[in-house]
Amino acid sequence: MDNCMRMTYHKLLPYVFRRFCILSAFRTALPTLGYYIRRKPLPESKKPALCTMNILPPLATVWWHFAKCALGDRVDVLIFDCSGKLDKKKFEGARVQPFLNFYAATKCQEFFCKIGRNRKIVWMCDDDMFLLSPKCVDIVEREFADPNVASVSFRPRGWWEFDASSPGWPCHAERSGATGGSEAETKHGQPSAQHDTPRHPVSSSYCTAVNHQIFCEKENLSLAPVKGNPHPSLDGRKPKSYDTFDKANEILLQKGYKCAIVPEDERNECVTGFSGMSMGVMLLDYFKTPEQTIEYFLIPPKEKWSGTILHDAFGAMLAIDAIQDLYEKITGERYPLRSLPSHEELMKIREEHEPLLREGKSWRWVDEVSEKLKSVLLSG
Repeated sequence: MDNCMRMTYHKLLPYVFRRFCILSAFRTALPTLGYYIRRKPLPESKKPALCTMNILPPLATVWWHFAKCALGDRVDVLIFDCSGKLDKKKFEGARVQPFLNFYAATKCQEFFCKIGRNRKIVWMCDDDMFLLSPKCVDIVEREFADPNVASVSFRPRGWWEFDASSPGWPCHAERSGATGGSEAETKHGQPSAQHDTPRHPVSSSYCTAVNHQIFCEKENLSLAPVKGNPHPSLDGRKPKSYDTFDKANEILLQKGYKCAIVPEDERNECVTGFSGMSMGVMLLDYFKTPEQTIEYFLIPPKEKWSGTILHDAFGAMLAIDAIQDLYEKITGERYPLRSLPSHEELMKIREEHEPLLREGKSWRWVDEVSEKLKSVLLSG
């Protein structure tokens, strides 16, 4: 066992992320330089421009399959290939751009303001967020028919929200018309009457379309994360910073634009997705055998499973296992992931450790997303 394998489970994660970025750069640095030299935008069109970012090839294949089935040729798609391992021939109809594994905000900013500068609607979607229905485009076009709509979100953040009594927000009379969407002052889709001051859902960057002219040209905003988030939590966790798009989202609301949140019933019909898969990808890229991956999860003391890191990392493994199954159903073959344990081995770890999770925590959400994707795949 090498020195890095001797690191504690939480100290290993920053190392494997750095390692992946360095190794993948050997495949993506020159194509990234070539991109910046040419900086070729998408051609003019009324179609929305949609982008995603990928570090796990079978996930890109599954994401592209659902996107293509749901959206057809109603959008133009760009895939940032941050592993440098995608076969462009398998993504016919999409533009695949090998790209250094910069922060998501950096890549989305480039897409919004440079690659998509000839489009009214630019749309970011994580590759573990799957588009399931043609209604996605109908909803986006419906919302952006209002020229004051700056963004449309299919997956808002669910654990904190904007407090409109904070400094810089317009008065209540102005606020009532500034937020947009039918959930402008809601908590998880329910009226927030229990609050003394209006609150607004946070759009997030998971699956959000943006008006290019408002965001890039008129307001010249940044997607970058920012420290110092003063807004209230919904689940007890205190937000310490604004994540990708959050600060821009706040500025747009403060300036009186509408940041629409798709109603929950429509969201559930249109999208589904996993979360935090990059942790699992990085671990699998580092480990050489399934036994090493299994060891990573068996070494920590059992009481550590009540925390966040092991819960999230193992959830990512379960999600990758589900993606492997979907990939095989779509392509007829299994993608080679040398260090991914078998489904049976993962289920054994799950059976032993799920009872150790903090109250209210489980990996049932992975099952629900997987089952929904399989159902859509079979019905399609």
